[in-house]
Amino acid sequence: MGLDEEPMGIFFTDEEPSEGFSPKPNELPTREKEIENKINWPELFGSFSCVIGNIWRARKKQSAAYFSSEQFGCAGGAFWLGFLNPQTETIINYVSTGIPNWSEGELYCDSPDALRKIFEYVDPQPIEEKYCVIKPVSQFAENETPELVTFFARPESLSGLHQLAVFVTNDPEVVASPWGAACGSLVAWPRHYASKGQKRAVLGGWDPSARKFFKTDELSFTVPFSMFSDMVSRYNESFLTTKTWQTVQKKIERSNKVWSSK
Repeated sequence: MGLDEEPMGIFFTDEEPSEGFSPKPNELPTREKEIENKINWPELFGSFSCVIGNIWRARKKQSAAYFSSEQFGCAGGAFWLGFLNPQTETIINYVSTGIPNWSEGELYCDSPDALRKIFEYVDPQPIEEKYCVIKPVSQFAENETPELVTFFARPESLSGLHQLAVFVTNDPEVVASPWGAACGSLVAWPRHYASKGQKRAVLGGWDPSARKFFKTDELSFTVPFSMFSDMVSRYNESFLTTKTWQTVQKKIERSNKVWSSK
């Protein structure tokens, strides 16, 4: 595949990792607390810590990033990871058209009503365990199995991942690329499809707010562990053994050479 780093496995556990990167503890901003006006929004935004930012640090140090209902980093991340649902009206307005005299908004959706419907549709699966952990697949212990596996790659390598996902499933629509936060493409969307009995690979990383935590031209590609296992065990039956892929590998080498010099 020409990947310059190993994929990261995502799993859920009640055991806190012994090391890794995680946001500082904070109080979860629930809808109930919002209704009771018990959320200190300036303080919450002041302690913002992006989920993808923590994963970025873990990637660079070949370590773990982990999150919980106390260590969620931001209210958006808490929702997309499965620690908070429903989302607060404050965040719904912040992500869409803004809040008068406080925030101009991110303008990622053209109205709060439209965004509310999207959030209700995604309906992130709640995490039953305490921690969501992401770490390099080589660091998984024998008694640990990831639920999801995420690759971070540029288009030439992604073309191979995309085609291989189709090869092992024979599903022409196996790769989905829905809208959402970058962390949602890693957790909420793959679990959303799984809850509906659909095995999907999710292409993500489109979120402008998180692009600073991706390499240039890099995206994420997240698959269920069962699909990952099939990809690993069957790649040598696929197009990856052909001259066509050898041509792509040359482009991957050129791409890696260009970006390694930046």
